[in-house]
Amino acid sequence: GRMKRLRRHGHESQRDRLKQELFQFNKTVEHGFPHQPSALGYSPSLQLLAIGTRSGAIKLYGAPGVEFMGLHDENAAVTQVHFLPRTVVCSVLFFFLPKSLTAVLAHSSGELLLLGTEGGHVFIADVLSHSFLPLVYPYTPVSSSVPNDYIGRRNLEHVEALQENPVNPNQVVIGYGRGLMVIWDLKKRCAVQHIPATQQLESVWWTEDGSYILSSHSDGSYCRWMVGEEDMNEEEEKSDIPYGEQKKLFGLFYCWHENKLVCVSLSVCRPPFLVFSGGMPRASYGDRHCITVIHGKTHVALDFTSRIIDFFVIREDPSALVVLVEEELVAIDLQTEGWPVIQAPYLVPLHSSAITCSHHISVIPLKLWERIIAAGHLQNTHYSKKPWPITGGQNLAPDPPQRDLLLTGHEDGTVHFWDASGVCLYPLYKLSTAGVFHTDADPNDNMNQGTEGEWPPFRKVGCFDPYSDDPRLGIQKIHLCKYSGYLTVAGTAGQILVLELNDEAAEQTVEAKVVDLLQGQEGFRWKGHTQLDVREEPVLFPPGFQPFALVQCQPPAVVTALTLHSEWKLVAFGTSHGFGVYDYQQKNSVLIKCTLNPSDQLAMEGPLSRVKSIKKSLRQSFRRIRRSRVSRVMHLHDANARLEAELAEMELAPVQRKIEARSSDDSFTGLVRMLYFADTFLSDSSHHTPSLWAGTNGGCVFAYMLRFPPVEHRADEPVTAHPAKEIQLMHRAPVVGIVVLDGRGTPLPEPLEVAHDLARSPDMQGSHHLLVISEEQFKVFTLPKVSAKMKLKLTAVDGSRVRRVGVAWFGSSRSEDYGENGLLVLTNQGDVHVVSLPAVKMQVHYPCIRREDVSGIASCVFTKHGQGFYLISPSEFERFSLSTRHLVEPRCLVEPPPQSGTSTQHRPRPAYRYAHSEMLFYYGSYYILTVFMRLSSLPRNASQDGGHDAGKVFFRGL
Repeated sequence: GRMKRLRRHGHESQRDRLKQELFQFNKTVEHGFPHQPSALGYSPSLQLLAIGTRSGAIKLYGAPGVEFMGLHDENAAVTQVHFLPRTVVCSVLFFFLPKSLTAVLAHSSGELLLLGTEGGHVFIADVLSHSFLPLVYPYTPVSSSVPNDYIGRRNLEHVEALQENPVNPNQVVIGYGRGLMVIWDLKKRCAVQHIPATQQLESVWWTEDGSYILSSHSDGSYCRWMVGEEDMNEEEEKSDIPYGEQKKLFGLFYCWHENKLVCVSLSVCRPPFLVFSGGMPRASYGDRHCITVIHGKTHVALDFTSRIIDFFVIREDPSALVVLVEEELVAIDLQTEGWPVIQAPYLVPLHSSAITCSHHISVIPLKLWERIIAAGHLQNTHYSKKPWPITGGQNLAPDPPQRDLLLTGHEDGTVHFWDASGVCLYPLYKLSTAGVFHTDADPNDNMNQGTEGEWPPFRKVGCFDPYSDDPRLGIQKIHLCKYSGYLTVAGTAGQILVLELNDEAAEQTVEAKVVDLLQGQEGFRWKGHTQLDVREEPVLFPPGFQPFALVQCQPPAVVTALTLHSEWKLVAFGTSHGFGVYDYQQKNSVLIKCTLNPSDQLAMEGPLSRVKSIKKSLRQSFRRIRRSRVSRVMHLHDANARLEAELAEMELAPVQRKIEARSSDDSFTGLVRMLYFADTFLSDSSHHTPSLWAGTNGGCVFAYMLRFPPVEHRADEPVTAHPAKEIQLMHRAPVVGIVVLDGRGTPLPEPLEVAHDLARSPDMQGSHHLLVISEEQFKVFTLPKVSAKMKLKLTAVDGSRVRRVGVAWFGSSRSEDYGENGLLVLTNQGDVHVVSLPAVKMQVHYPCIRREDVSGIASCVFTKHGQGFYLISPSEFERFSLSTRHLVEPRCLVEPPPQSGTSTQHRPRPAYRYAHSEMLFYYGSYYILTVFMRLSSLPRNASQDGGHDAGKVFFRGL
């Protein structure tokens, strides 16, 4: 007995070592656009872009693949981000309480910060020594020429702006809210000029030659002031109102700090660019988010899709205007005629329409990859040919070992194809299914371009638009066969489209095959939405995926399960009423099965019936006026999560979810959760046959035998389906996964995978096993007898239930030749587990998603190599990995700019002595943090809670 215990202990320790070689949890990178951005910064010397968010996150981006992130411990909004010139130090302003710090200037010396306050003070701070003292007191009468109403703390108001003289770093201009501007000499510690503007000040800009200061004001005007040795009078200003007296330049303000004016010269022989935000006439264009660009005789008002946060101009080649708005980042090419948009390699708004589902495909064949890219290029001809202008840092990551696709379905009926191979989630192609149907869209509702001769000269910019013509278009399920190029998508109104990839445009009619899933059952009346109307006339489809078959379920309920077998030319689909099989070669139905329980009256309500009226009114409102879409996106995102929880998950209190038999009259017991094609043994142990397996919300599994005609008659003779098995789980928990294991205990390969020599042929000699995964347990049955062999129960006391499941292959980090198949599992507690196959034993588990994040858990999708994605906001995917071999993470380096040479001579540190002792600076409601960035590739930290280990940001108080 003692020897047996020793052997067992040795085996367990060896298994533990093997687990360390196979499994490791890491959160590696965030894809998409930051949620609720609040600040923007740019370093011309580092060529880095920084974005701060309301949740206290700082994200830095350079060349594609160069990404860093830091998160403040406290949930404090970032209000300003400033790079200190010629350093790798970034100053971040966090908001805690009501405003008191109003302006920040990072001095060109790289060592000083000038801080303006609400009370009119200006402080100067040394970043390196953490010392500071007052520079200017607002009540100091610095010159007798200043009008009397400017003297005094109360009348000066807050410090609105601080700007440095581009040719003399010892001079800064201090702009006060009332309009007064003071040019202050840091070396002499005195004011050298006063500019008494009469209108409320919004922003200032010092021209590159140091000769003029531009100021923008609350009445919509901007003024140009000459910089000299003596004070100016009001009459000496040169003002302009580009939109005329009735169309003030800065007439309406969303927030005072948003409005900004920039004047830059990109070429000696060309006129400067004047760029300003806001300024639209209050009554007519108060809902527009505009930045105006004036260059010589060219005048364009760029109309963005959401509120403007900030912008900057890049002067290097290529020169560009980079604008951060609330829902996307847009770069405008200022060198190419027409000022087209430069396509972004990152920070693409995933939520241009609300995401409704996701589907990941690993190891895409090169031919399919190139065809998808070619179709996408034809959609992107309106973009600039210039490269992305932000090029800082070095991407040290090796080229991805494989090509991966992430497909996202959206509420407007589109499917977006993303390159998910590396750190940047790059858009490749967009498929729209709306053209197949008649929708209630207004054909005259085109707001993308202004009419010719319109004033102001608006031009719509950006792709964020959550408006949907019809919520029934929403994509709910996606399945792509990477070997054949066939794609099937299913929607909210019971529509299933089958598409194939075509390199040429084609005009064709898509005929609908109506499938009645109720099969004549009486006593049921559908109370939900109607089906979409299919266009009867031919439709011209562009190159790419083109629909050639359409199945319409009746009742037109949400499609809850979908799978495709391209080798057999079959598509299986399921709703809350039943499931069916469609032969897309012959365009005929093969099988229709009603799973509706007589007590399932809720299944006849329809998912949109309760919110139909509000969605209709929303659509009408959006058609009349498109205001800020932020609340709309959040509403759609949360609604989709709640819809899935209500229809598919049937949330119950944890105490009610112990593994025990449930009543058969629970609602939605007939809802189909899982469909699975398999070539296995059903009738006897010597003949394997194609089959379809279906799992329902009531714990029932149906198995059908599929019989195909000979190959030469495949196009003529019908495929038939015959009932073979039916399993009722005793605890009646919803079935969320079905897997058939071959004689070696290996999951069956995908269709056509063996034919392409990418997988070993399944073992048909040994006995097969059926693994049924319910919300509460994993149960293995022998085939063909379907007798229970083993099971693994999920902990029921804490209410854990399986939400997502997927088969993955885990390769060893030590041996290239060794790997294991495993089952990836996500629970409603947000934990991820790995279950071994075929032994069905728990291997590892890690906390991944907060249990309160229902939307994140519902959005999770696994990959075939042990990675996963889930939404951390409507616009961001968090990527994680449980594999030691397959993980995608930033590997990059940013080197500091040179500290010697002529550049330092042109930017000396101002001679300014400090008389105050060093102290930690908390001023009023703000906390200034200096961010010391270790902008380099770091060894991975395998902590259980994951983290960003390629770029770390360290916060230190100033």
